[in-house]
Amino acid sequence: MEDKQPLLFESFFNSISLPKLTYHWHVMLLSTLGFTFAAVISRIISPIIFPKTYKNLYGIKRFNWDIHFVSSINCLLVVILSIPIFWDEELINDKVFGYDTYAGNVYAIACGYFLWDAMVSLYHVKESGIGFVLHGTCCFGVFLFAYRPFLNYYGAVFLMFEISTPFVNIHWFMDKLGMTGTLPQLINGICLIVTFFCARIMFGFYMSYHTFLIDQVPTFLCVIYGTSNIILNCLNAFWFFKIIEAIVKRFDKTGEKKHKHRSGGKAATTTIKSDGKTKKS
Repeated sequence: MEDKQPLLFESFFNSISLPKLTYHWHVMLLSTLGFTFAAVISRIISPIIFPKTYKNLYGIKRFNWDIHFVSSINCLLVVILSIPIFWDEELINDKVFGYDTYAGNVYAIACGYFLWDAMVSLYHVKESGIGFVLHGTCCFGVFLFAYRPFLNYYGAVFLMFEISTPFVNIHWFMDKLGMTGTLPQLINGICLIVTFFCARIMFGFYMSYHTFLIDQVPTFLCVIYGTSNIILNCLNAFWFFKIIEAIVKRFDKTGEKKHKHRSGGKAATTTIKSDGKTKKS
């Protein structure tokens, strides 16, 4: 009987205590390349669908358009794909150390996006800020540990944070399409505030606290997950108040006039980026 040949990179992934990544690294790589390609697709179809708007965007503003396009694809994809994980019997029976191939592929897609997001945020760190880099890096690191395996069931729980992201992106696109201050943007803004608060603040803080109570977890994993959760929760809280501030300004005419006066007649608006991130433009 012949000995079973090791899979590609199997010994390496075993050496860094991520054995299950042996079966998913290619999905992660394809995901990163796929989201990179999605940004290229945005540059091709956006001038066709929105010729006046997209062609008037230059530099970082045009790149931000492409980032929101990619973010929209990611959030819809991972939310839909994560739903079946909640009914996975193997993960339900062992929510901490259980493993499932389907869940591993879903998290590989998510890791591919977070890796792409971290890299592009680092490349544009001067314009975007360090917060975006921290967000992408922490999310990538946390989901990478699913391949120990660890917390495969709860990974789907935290991917539900992305429920608020479509409203973030719609709000941003409305600004660029000349729909600032309109009734549709107001309705979308209310949906954004409600979903962001419920998914990322209320549900997110509760689930973070719940995972801290799990027993039999190695100390170093507690430190890594604890630090990442604190950073992400702080960022979510910061972005939540920034989102409220940005939405209120769009419908407060008095505040808008005062803001323009302080800026020498030029309105310095606060735009909302992917995942609740905000940026001055």
